[in-house]
Amino acid sequence: MYDLRYLRDNFDTIRHQLGRRGADVPWDRLRTLIEQRRALAGQVEQLRHELKKGSDEVAKLKREKQPADAPMVAMKAIGEQIKTIEVELRTVEETLTDLNLRIPNLPHASVPVGNDAGDNKEARQWGSPPLLTTPAKSHWELGEALGILDFDRAAKVTGARFAVMMGVGARLERALINYMLDVHTTQHGYREVLPPFLVNRSSMTATGQLPKFEEDLFRLRDEDYFLIPTAEVPVTNLHRDETLNENALPIRYAAYTPCFRREAGSYGKDTKGLVRLHQFNKVELVSLARPDQSYEELERLTGHAESILQGLELHYRVVALCTGDMGFSAAKTYDIEVWLPSQNHYREISSCSNFEGFQARRAGIRYKGAAGKKDAKTEPIHTLNGSGLAVGRTLVAILENYQQPDGSITIPKVLRDYMGGMERIKKE
Repeated sequence: MYDLRYLRDNFDTIRHQLGRRGADVPWDRLRTLIEQRRALAGQVEQLRHELKKGSDEVAKLKREKQPADAPMVAMKAIGEQIKTIEVELRTVEETLTDLNLRIPNLPHASVPVGNDAGDNKEARQWGSPPLLTTPAKSHWELGEALGILDFDRAAKVTGARFAVMMGVGARLERALINYMLDVHTTQHGYREVLPPFLVNRSSMTATGQLPKFEEDLFRLRDEDYFLIPTAEVPVTNLHRDETLNENALPIRYAAYTPCFRREAGSYGKDTKGLVRLHQFNKVELVSLARPDQSYEELERLTGHAESILQGLELHYRVVALCTGDMGFSAAKTYDIEVWLPSQNHYREISSCSNFEGFQARRAGIRYKGAAGKKDAKTEPIHTLNGSGLAVGRTLVAILENYQQPDGSITIPKVLRDYMGGMERIKKE
């Protein structure tokens, strides 16, 4: 969301910088509404000036015991005119606010310019693909054969794009959650938080899911609450409408939550397996930082997400998303993509973004310089987040990269203590 004065003064620059990213923004209507708002606000201000001047005149006439009926009638007419214009102004402002909330964030200068994923830039790789001695099987083949994944029963209980984890599979998912949280809290300095899994409309609007992406969300029928698509929403909103002290920054949180997404518009994509479900588990990293430290924080946060894959000894690459492939609210994004042998391809397992002040302006999260600091001012904070990691996709990567010729799965060394010393998953 943009400050309206900044949007008005930099309208053409913002439109140009967004390019195709802002293709669905009704720019001409937006410009018209900005000018209408300015004109109507000017009229109200002028009329209020006339009303004050007239009121002073009426008061003077009354003090002098002179007839004041005519100017009083004129003042009443001006008051009615102000009310009429204010109604029109409120309508314009509501429409303008709605459109403003639909304008994407501006990309950082370091973001590669491009139209789609084909223009993303690989930043680095870690490790190498496993040397499998037999053709790679997909994770759903492996999981179903081992009796640890059940999609048919999930479809019976709920519907398509749900999964049931069974036995050792459920324990492995739980082990991954605990491993991720332990690393991030004990080694990386994040504070663990367990937030609500339902949030209100204000929270969704603050982080950019609303109003643009309402069709992708699950909403309660009788309450204006939404199931969270990611822990980013409740955790970022912990500090909504707060002014933080500079000395407290950066603030870093790690949260495990289930996540819920309708995946509207993705029909036909990844319909098999665990990659694209309506419900999945994720450990999320959220950081609130000063503007001058936020890009250093982005590199730090991305590195923390990478460390989980390194601990699991999974081959991956980091990709800088181009302007045409970034999410709505992001100013810069790195995707971490893990190697999947059955697809002979990398798949996203984490997305780490700096939103700069975009979410903070919507959420009213600001910070003030330390007490006693000269020229201390209050301004929007920068918000960042990233998956640390998507748990289901991490499990997918383990099943495929650690598969053995007999169909069993070797458990990564760092998870064995969480699995009661178990070294291999065999058919139950």
